[in-house]
Amino acid sequence: MIIKEIHLGMDDIDSPRGGCTTHFASLVVEMLSNWGALWIDYPNLIRLNPNIPYRTRGNGAVALRFKIEASKARDILPALEKMIAEYIEMDYPNTNPGVVLVEGNIPVEVQEFSERAIWRTISIAIAKRVLESNSIQHVCIGNGRGLIGSLAAVGNRLTQDHTYEFIAYRSPESSNQPRRVYEDSVIEMNRTMGERLFSSIDPRTNRMLIAPHGPDPVLYGIRGEGPEDVISAASFVQSDSSIERRMVFRSNQGTGAHLKHVVYVADLRPYMAALVHGVIDRDPIAIEGGHVLFGIGDCSGRIDCAAYEPTGEFRETVARLRKGDQALVHAAVRPASRTHGLTLNAEGIVIIKLAKRSKLLNPICPSCSKRLKSAGRGQGFKCVNCGFKNPEGAKIEVLLDTELEETVYLPPPRAQRHLTRPLERLNRINSEVPKCLIDEWHIP
Repeated sequence: MIIKEIHLGMDDIDSPRGGCTTHFASLVVEMLSNWGALWIDYPNLIRLNPNIPYRTRGNGAVALRFKIEASKARDILPALEKMIAEYIEMDYPNTNPGVVLVEGNIPVEVQEFSERAIWRTISIAIAKRVLESNSIQHVCIGNGRGLIGSLAAVGNRLTQDHTYEFIAYRSPESSNQPRRVYEDSVIEMNRTMGERLFSSIDPRTNRMLIAPHGPDPVLYGIRGEGPEDVISAASFVQSDSSIERRMVFRSNQGTGAHLKHVVYVADLRPYMAALVHGVIDRDPIAIEGGHVLFGIGDCSGRIDCAAYEPTGEFRETVARLRKGDQALVHAAVRPASRTHGLTLNAEGIVIIKLAKRSKLLNPICPSCSKRLKSAGRGQGFKCVNCGFKNPEGAKIEVLLDTELEETVYLPPPRAQRHLTRPLERLNRINSEVPKCLIDEWHIP
């Protein structure tokens, strides 16, 4: 009997009116388990560059990694092509499913493709070129856009850092119904589990973050540090909706994987996810709509930055920046338009060094401790309270409270990207790839 190692990637198997790539992946896991697949990793949920304008919700693709009999391996793609046709809305123009199947070792070119897809834009033509040059089997429906995510998911083995997500699914027929997940149960879950979970509750608003709002089969998703953690946490969650199936994913969520490259201002390109290190060259200003704008420059040029209204209290931090502060901006590059040039959407900021904040004040009267008034141009100062005069006096510099620290600032959890490394994960790294899977990582 010949056994083959398979890496199966899939993406864009959903639409705004329903469906979900991760839900479809759970159906594939069920089918392959019935075929006798031996799983060598949890399903990998790979979030790609969140700035791509034509992304699917969350811009997530899935990779399944397993061993299976060679006689069954050749039936996988035909079976999936049939499943996709039954699952998606074929008449919806912006659903473009892609599936790729790599046998054995993952080609280096695919791994490099995956690294680029986390923070840059990649064309469909490049994805097809990689598939062709490496003779990779695939299924393509529509314009082929789903091949980009599928290929990127296969190439990302999550060897640098990873987290886990437990996703509970309702039946697709219930996708348009209210989820009815009880907020109190989620608050209790978050309180009990502590730092083993992240991004479950927004601390300022107490808003529940585990349940999405779109018309899809996902009932809720719990993100945490280990598979046992997210499975244990799920036992706290109460809902009126019945759970049809559930699955644990290993993921790059919460790792900041898209923000690994420091890029000069002159080298920034539209839709790039980048770190920009420079000096604030323009004091922040608030504009209509609640947005805050500022500027940053480096040795290659300067660029405008924006903290938008949905980032909430993060704008208060940005508004306290001052010209001369040295900072590292976590940036999404917004393309130029008729109303603005290339702009950085700030999704976080690290203050490296604060410029001195001070102002000049009139001196204090040595007799009565009142602040002196100007006696006229070139005539020094006088005290209107006791009559003291100081014709040689000069203004004094007073240091101001910055209200900022040299540290990391992020938007509140409710405004963070899936890939954003939250504050509670700043010093956490999960680099060890699991050698075996825990029981009940997927039901059914």
